[in-house]
Amino acid sequence: MRTMLKVVMEVNASNEAIKNGRLPEIIKATVDKIKPEASYFFASEGCRTGIMIFDMKDPSEIPGIAEPFFMELNAKLEFQPVMNQDDLKKGLAAVMK
Repeated sequence: MRTMLKVVMEVNASNEAIKNGRLPEIIKATVDKIKPEASYFFASEGCRTGIMIFDMKDPSEIPGIAEPFFMELNAKLEFQPVMNQDDLKKGLAAVMK
């Protein structure tokens, strides 16, 4: 299922992760693991934030993705099913039948 992962990283924890080199390592490991079709990074809620859109094959993947962010960056995470335009078109066509 196409899923959006939103990661909001606590400022002090992410500052420390930048200083010790862990932030880029955590991001790279996550990207390598989930192979997102898109990823964006920006400031939100006064914090470093990232959004990645990826295919989640099974909900059991969540702990392996989430725990590095929780444990090392004191991050808040959201996993949200999402649709692209083709998915929306298909869903609306089914509703119209």
